[in-house]
Amino acid sequence: MTPDDIARRMTGALATTKAGRLEAYLPSPMVQNHASFLHMLADGRLICAWFGGSLEGKSDISIYASVLTIGASAWGAPQRLSFDPEHSEQNPVIFQAPDGRLLLFHTSQPSGNQDECRIRMTEISADAADPTRLTATEGRYLDLPRGCFVRAPAVIRADGAWLLPIFRCIPRPGQRWNGSHDTAAVGISKDSGATWQLEELDQSTGCVHMSPVPRGETAMVAFFRRRQADFVYRVESADEGRTWSVPAPTDLPNNNSSIAAIALNDGRIAIICNPVNAAASPDRRTSLYDELGEEDDRPEADPTGGCAPIWGVPRAPVTVCLSSDGGLTFPRRIEIEDGPGTCLSNDSTDGRNKEMSYPWLLAGPDGSLHIAYTYHRRAIKYVRLAPGWDRPQNGA
Repeated sequence: MTPDDIARRMTGALATTKAGRLEAYLPSPMVQNHASFLHMLADGRLICAWFGGSLEGKSDISIYASVLTIGASAWGAPQRLSFDPEHSEQNPVIFQAPDGRLLLFHTSQPSGNQDECRIRMTEISADAADPTRLTATEGRYLDLPRGCFVRAPAVIRADGAWLLPIFRCIPRPGQRWNGSHDTAAVGISKDSGATWQLEELDQSTGCVHMSPVPRGETAMVAFFRRRQADFVYRVESADEGRTWSVPAPTDLPNNNSSIAAIALNDGRIAIICNPVNAAASPDRRTSLYDELGEEDDRPEADPTGGCAPIWGVPRAPVTVCLSSDGGLTFPRRIEIEDGPGTCLSNDSTDGRNKEMSYPWLLAGPDGSLHIAYTYHRRAIKYVRLAPGWDRPQNGA
């Protein structure tokens, strides 16, 4: 499809495919839409949040959201939830706090300088009269170092502490950020989000987009996107995230693009990702923000002491990968959609970008699976798989 073809489909209307899946292209007033996140409210309403604007890194990038109510035939109108005209606001994450607050975390950065990013937390609420309408407070920045990024929601420890998965974009004096020194960390709040402290994960250079999965009362595992575009990496904790093992590779390829992991009701772990890596493609680009066109005469960050990040590996197919051994291996893989996955450009208006990336997944209480992902950087696509989606006859 051309960008115009995609735009014409961005009505939010649900359609049933021949395979019995429900699909929709979410409505948005912006020409670029990326990094979707799904959250289900207690009453069954589904919120999809993403960032939209003209081009990732531009100051017109803001957080948007849409709501799907029970029994509706279409997603509700898009609503803007962030309003900073000086920063690119990205990577929305919605978190239901134990005290009842519905919180939106998102990143805020000047231009493509991820090492100057801050995390903002705002409270959002649903309109009592209109179940598709959301409102957001101005919020505030977390008291964490610059260069902290989010992509997954917090986990609540037994003692009430919040554990917010973070990746650090480490600044290099006089050099432009390119991902070469990114590491993993956890933001910890013991006062319901009022104050935060940062704990780094050892030997985690290149491990970003930490996606934790609780495993029983005290155990957790977590999975990472990799700047080196080799494999999804994994860590484990036996003490509710107080200490972590050294990151190690799984058998899932990774293309230096986002992943998401959840636990299913039967104990299996599901990861949604693009299971391809740099070894499978020669496609390369200089950096994530090489199209912003802004004056910056600083050299690219020197990878010495860090890693050599790889950008441009195709971002397709979108695949749900299942593990029965705690995330060590993922032998079962169900393809949701495939395509060229070309991502040598972030432009969403000229048709060069054909990525299907940054997927998120959510298991419904009825056994259904809700999925959202970037479609050619032009739209956010939603897919619902009916209960029984993981049976062999229903999957590829």
